[in-house]
Parts: sequence; C-alpha cells; structure tokens
Amino acid sequence: MGNLRRRNISTAIVVIGVVLASWVAAAQQAPEAGVQKSPLPLEQVVKNLAERNAARTAALSQLEGKRVYRMEYRGFPSNRDAEMVVKVNFRAPNSKEFTVVSQTGSKFVIDHVFKKLLEGEQEAAKGDNQRQTRLSSENYDFEFAGFENTPQGSRYVLNLLPKTKNKFLYRGKIWVDAKDFAVIRIEGEPGKNPSFWIKKTEITHQYVKIGDFWLPAENRTQSVIRLGGTASLSIEYQDYKILEASPLKAVKGPGQLVDPLAGERSTIVSVTESQ
Repeated sequence: MGNLRRRNISTAIVVIGVVLASWVAAAQQAPEAGVQKSPLPLEQVVKNLAERNAARTAALSQLEGKRVYRMEYRGFPSNRDAEMVVKVNFRAPNSKEFTVVSQTGSKFVIDHVFKKLLEGEQEAAKGDNQRQTRLSSENYDFEFAGFENTPQGSRYVLNLLPKTKNKFLYRGKIWVDAKDFAVIRIEGEPGKNPSFWIKKTEITHQYVKIGDFWLPAENRTQSVIRLGGTASLSIEYQDYKILEASPLKAVKGPGQLVDPLAGERSTIVSVTESQ
C-alpha cells in the first residue's frame, strides 16, 4: 500500500509539468488601481488584441534568451528540489532550440518535469496545436471584467472561458495593455485538469516589454496534490536579445499571441509515470 501511494505521489509530481510556466503570481505586489468603464467595447478590444498580436508575430524573426526553471515539492514520500538553466533560440515561424546550460537537484524532476515541459512547448508551437492555443475568439469566450488605470498605464481586464477542454488552454483573467493591446498578465487555472492526482493548480504569467515586443518575464504554478503535498514551479526569463526584427506593420486577420516562445504560456504537459 505504501509503495502504491509513493508511486501515485511520484505520478502526481510528474503531471505537474505545467508550464510555461507556472503562469506566475509575480513577486511584486500589483499596484492599487481604479476600475472604471471601458473606453472600448469588448469586441473591439478582442479584435485589436488579435490584430496587434499578428503584427508583432509577423515582425519578429529571431530571438534568444535564457530561462531558469525551478521546482520545489514538499510532501510524501520526500521533499524534492531541482533547478535547470536553459538557453533558448527562437527563429520564425516556430523553430525553437533549447540548450541545457546547467542542472542541479532531483534527477526525477529534471527528467520528468523540466524536460517534458520543453517537449510540450515544442509540441504546442507546431501546426494545428499553435492555432488551437491562440488567444482568440476561436478558442475562448471573452467577458469584460474591468478597466484599470495604474502608474504603469491603463489596461483592460478580461475573463477567459475556454471553448473546449484542451490541455493547452486555461481559464482565468488576462490584463491587456490599453496602448499596445498586448497581454501583460495572466492569472488562471488549466482548462483541463492534467491528472486526477492534481487537486488544484493556480497559474500566473507576467510579461515585459522588450523593444516593440511583449515577452514572458516570469511564470509560476502552484499545485496541490490530492494525496498530500504541494509543488511550486517557476520559470524566470532573462537576457533577451532580439536578433532580427522588421518594423511593425498593421497586419489584419486572425492573430496569435506575440509569443515567439509560444507554448510555454499555454502548455500543460500531462505525463504518466514511465516506471
């Protein structure tokens, strides 16, 4: 019975390979913000978001950066910690090369969580998966949740409801910059629970503007395991270098997230224990 429980806990730890990231509750406190009526109707905000995302995606050709993956598991049968540093090179339209710089801690977490996250991200960025993970009316229903004025600028707050139970989608809120119509923050949970063994998962993404582009800054995922224990996964994004980009153009048509690293936001890797 003890071995079965230990195996179930290990399975749950593996399944927590949720990316992209923990979808992070940033270490910074959110500024106080007044909520007021939206200057634009919901439909126009969603339309602008899609068009601006398409324009930025078309403009960005090559990018490199560094990520630091960290995971802390506390619970039965034992605590497990791990860290992995990865260099990333993106080349349009969807090529990503990952180079592991260093790795320390639990080999189980490194092999069954971190490396599965990289595989899942590449999977999410290909073909139909990329279309099915776009932040668009094709995949989500949007609801207006508020309009905030903050010292950092104004932003629209929208509720997201996935139209299908897809492991690459999520349910929650997004904050959209009112000037650039780019997503600057995401808070939510997976649109589909990765596993029975995961009782609850909270996800937050934070974004930063580099030149003309809004890119991932920090992601965090906090998961509660049904049989006891918690797992915290974080991804920090560092040393961005935009190697090749063209001037932004007003691109019309179906937009996708300006995410040359697309996939780490929406990837929820469901992994079963191999041993």
